[in-house]
Amino acid sequence: MGSNSSSISDLPRNEYLKKLSGTESISENDPFWNQLFSFSFSAPTSSTELKLLEEATISVCKSLVENNPRTGNLGALTKVFLSRTRELRLSAECQNHIFIWQTHNALFIICCLLKVFICEMSEEELQLHFMYEEKTPGSYSPNSEDLLEELLCSLVQLITDTPLLDITYEISVEAISAMVVFLSCQLFHKEVLRQSISHKYLMQGPCLPYTSKLVKTLLYNFIRQEKPPPPGTHVFPPQSEGGGLLYGLASGVATGLWTVFTLGGAGSKAAASPELTSPLANQSLLLLLVLVNLTDAPDTPNPYRQAVTSFKNTQDSSPFPSSIPHAFQINFNSLYTALCEQQTSDQATLLLYTLLHQNSNVRTYMLARTDMENLVLPILEILYHVEERNSHHVYMALIILLILTEDDGFNRSIHEVILKNITWYSERVLTEISLGSLLILVVIRTIQYNMTRTRDKYLHTNCLAALANMSAQFRSLHQYAAQRIISLFSLLSKKHNKVLEQATQSLRGSLSSSDVPLPDYAQDLSVIEEVIRMMLEIINSCLTNSLHHNPNLVYALLYKRDLFEQFRTHPSFQDIMQNIDLVISFFSSRLLQAGAELSVERVLEIIKQGIVALPKDRLKKFPELKFKYVEEEQPEEFFIPYVWSLVYNSAVGLYWNPQDIQLFTMDSD
Repeated sequence: MGSNSSSISDLPRNEYLKKLSGTESISENDPFWNQLFSFSFSAPTSSTELKLLEEATISVCKSLVENNPRTGNLGALTKVFLSRTRELRLSAECQNHIFIWQTHNALFIICCLLKVFICEMSEEELQLHFMYEEKTPGSYSPNSEDLLEELLCSLVQLITDTPLLDITYEISVEAISAMVVFLSCQLFHKEVLRQSISHKYLMQGPCLPYTSKLVKTLLYNFIRQEKPPPPGTHVFPPQSEGGGLLYGLASGVATGLWTVFTLGGAGSKAAASPELTSPLANQSLLLLLVLVNLTDAPDTPNPYRQAVTSFKNTQDSSPFPSSIPHAFQINFNSLYTALCEQQTSDQATLLLYTLLHQNSNVRTYMLARTDMENLVLPILEILYHVEERNSHHVYMALIILLILTEDDGFNRSIHEVILKNITWYSERVLTEISLGSLLILVVIRTIQYNMTRTRDKYLHTNCLAALANMSAQFRSLHQYAAQRIISLFSLLSKKHNKVLEQATQSLRGSLSSSDVPLPDYAQDLSVIEEVIRMMLEIINSCLTNSLHHNPNLVYALLYKRDLFEQFRTHPSFQDIMQNIDLVISFFSSRLLQAGAELSVERVLEIIKQGIVALPKDRLKKFPELKFKYVEEEQPEEFFIPYVWSLVYNSAVGLYWNPQDIQLFTMDSD
């Protein structure tokens, strides 16, 4: 690197990098550092270029690993960067572009080195590398400061205290990326890390007082979705004639460096994906999720999780309880808007899940909103396009619905919101439908997809639980939603008959051949009967609690009444079939009295009249259907690999060799 332009292929031969990683110690006051930081290297803009950068610098990094115990150059580099960060805020206020540019470059180099060091060695060895000084080989001062902790705290302060301007945008992103790299040792362990030096730094000591400020800054970065400055503009002042080599170099460098944030090189017309229009927001959200999902220390709960689960609305003037540490306030309206707009990304859906599940202030606020369709529709779209989403994203969306349906007010209000022309729903033209009916349609479609493709019992259970929670408040169901409820029951009924037939044939075959192992049809039958019973309970709950609101469901029930005949005497369903059988018999009788050749309109009119006439005391009362989402034991075993897979796939400007990753398999969702 240095003051000459560099390409990726030139890096292993770069004289400045060779000197940094060589056998000669470099003083903190050496002019070399200014030369090293004044490079015009175009930052990588794709995973291919990032991989090339990794491969090109690996020899430099390994050379530094070998020589640093004698030279202490890594420590010297870090100290030079730390001294610069102390002047960063003043430099931003004074518009000192060159100083900020060079400081960013210093951090970029440190981040590249850190990534390789963390991959190659243990945290204890890494800590030693930051303590080596220019002495005899491998020696260090026992009383020297912990540079690694100081660097991490400096990054936290840089993120929280540096004003966000055009000239500081890139260094803010780089600081967040460096913190992600700091914590990336988890990627190289198969097991979830319970103890870690970097975790200790963040949860104790000088970093701890910045907890709430860091979380708040990262959240506001996500909320504001600040786009990077246009390439080459607002970074350096216009070059005057004869402006000198340094300004000429700087203005040229700016264009190259900014390309990483415009998702394409100079002149590129590649369209940016929506979630990467703001690299700062993207990296901030990823770091926030990593921090929130750190495991608790043996004697210290995760302060970042405490901060995320306890913050309040800026309009809430009530005092914080003294028992809640790291509390702060944030604008809930802005947060709600950002969450509604960003649900196309896994990480935004995971943040929404985290807040709804763990922050009661956020959950109460969201459930009180009168525009819940803005939040629910993007979640339904995730489920609707289940084929295009990874399984974790689908699970998060489904659990969000389950959490929302635990609230009776939500279940009532969604049937009052009328939507027009849902363009992404392609099975049928929906010119007008309630949000509640649309939710039912999408959840049923997810169940049917799961039955034919993934056959995941966990997904089935959560879908049915959401429907069950809503069932007592079903109101004015759209005729298509009512049809799909009965169609799903029809599908389950056919599956039940098929499994029953297979079990019978298998039993006959076993009588003639005792050597052939039998498939476990009994278990299959038990599972399908459990699902059928739950569907019957959902239908029964609607009929018992809101029959007068749902003539379309009664119509669909009567149209397919033969489906229910086989379950009337079945010992597993006899009790729950009583009400359904009563409704079918009562309305069938009234239709029979009305004569043959009835139009749809006339049938519905008879049903509406019959609903008024049906004595409610004839319907047997059952316990209310209520299912509550309960997080599994040791949720970190799921969430930590999930979060790091998002970092691996979504982080801007970061690349790890897939062969080094041990936390998750690269071909999994």
